Amino acid sequence: MAKLLDKQRYKCALAAMQTVQAIDRAIPVLHSGPGCAQKLSDGTGSSGYFSPNIFPCTSINEKDVVFGGVKKLHSTIDNALKVIDADMYVVLTGCIPEIVGDDTGEVVSEFADSDKPVIYAPTAGFKGNNYKGHEQVIDAIIDQYLEKAEARQKGLVNIWADVPYQDLYWLGNLRELEKLLKEIGLTPNTIFGYNRGLDNINKIPYAEFNLVISPWVSLKNAKKMEKKLGIPYLHYKTLPVGAFETSKFLREVGKYANLDESKVEEVITEHEKYYYYLIERYADLFLENRVINKQFSVVADAHYALGITKFLTNDLGLIPAKQFITDDTPKEFRESIAEEFKNLNYGLQAEAVFETDGYKIHEAIKEHDYHGYPLVLGGYYDKEVTEKLSGNFLNISWPVNDKVVFDDFIVGYTGGIRLIEDIYTVAVQRFN
Repeated sequence: MAKLLDKQRYKCALAAMQTVQAIDRAIPVLHSGPGCAQKLSDGTGSSGYFSPNIFPCTSINEKDVVFGGVKKLHSTIDNALKVIDADMYVVLTGCIPEIVGDDTGEVVSEFADSDKPVIYAPTAGFKGNNYKGHEQVIDAIIDQYLEKAEARQKGLVNIWADVPYQDLYWLGNLRELEKLLKEIGLTPNTIFGYNRGLDNINKIPYAEFNLVISPWVSLKNAKKMEKKLGIPYLHYKTLPVGAFETSKFLREVGKYANLDESKVEEVITEHEKYYYYLIERYADLFLENRVINKQFSVVADAHYALGITKFLTNDLGLIPAKQFITDDTPKEFRESIAEEFKNLNYGLQAEAVFETDGYKIHEAIKEHDYHGYPLVLGGYYDKEVTEKLSGNFLNISWPVNDKVVFDDFIVGYTGGIRLIEDIYTVAVQRFN
């Protein structure tokens, strides 16, 4: 019997077009049916130099299903190179051409001598969601564009975090991570966001190591780069939000990179002094029984569910209820991620529930005894059920309809403070 999936928190793999879009002056070329770009793009913050409305697309139809769409794909790539001023062209395949067996790789290989790089990634929706599609795009860059470097640039480190656009705070988070690594003496390299793009992609092979800040996304990419490009990697599973985790993160990165320990501690001390100065100023608010929630739940991908759970527990002393991971995490990663939720301060543990069905998540929230009104940080889908429980809700994960974000962030010391501001702004409003 067929099952319904209610309110899933991800898109199909073809939404990796947003990963391409986040690379400055890179453009997706879609080998798919008409309308995919419009359906898969977010409503805010997804226009820019190349808007989804002008992505080149083969718009394949019934005729192409019968006779194949390779000729149309060749024509679309050829005309995109002539008409669109981009630095990199990334062909993404939808469901239909992969079902009928179009050899996209063969077509793309015909443009190997083009002035601009043309690569492709198989991103049919039936192969997975946009988290996996994101990894496919990075794999395409590794396999089809990058070459092993003869030398390394001292201190250069590639940063890989969560999925652009799927993550509300992707741009600000990356910039803040860059800033923190610079402060301890490293030279960060990211390929997403303003003024990055192809120049930064070209720097990837020269890095001393890759830094993967994610429970699972991009870990396979890092392993591939280690094998092909000889770049080792450091896997830091928890998004560092707030003082406790960020200080731990900087120490671990500093140790891995053989940095001056005293320099790292100096940076940490300076940040912690200001962080706890701000916390002390609002201690009365945090201890106000009417304001503080007894327990909380996060409904988000593994990246945010883990990072925010550790932050709310370790920094603010809140009690975790069930935490819901919605990104359809590959099974081979689930056990190790669930163990991280048990690694909290004060002897506390959280139960991680891997669930993609919004109905089941909402039923679990309604059944749990939060010992008062709950605090729920999740997608917009979770707002209604939280309000019915008279709880406090903050929209921090996809889909996002409650907030417009330009370059705000929640990572690091400053990001933790901003997240506290957002949470307690919602909390105090109930008493206005």
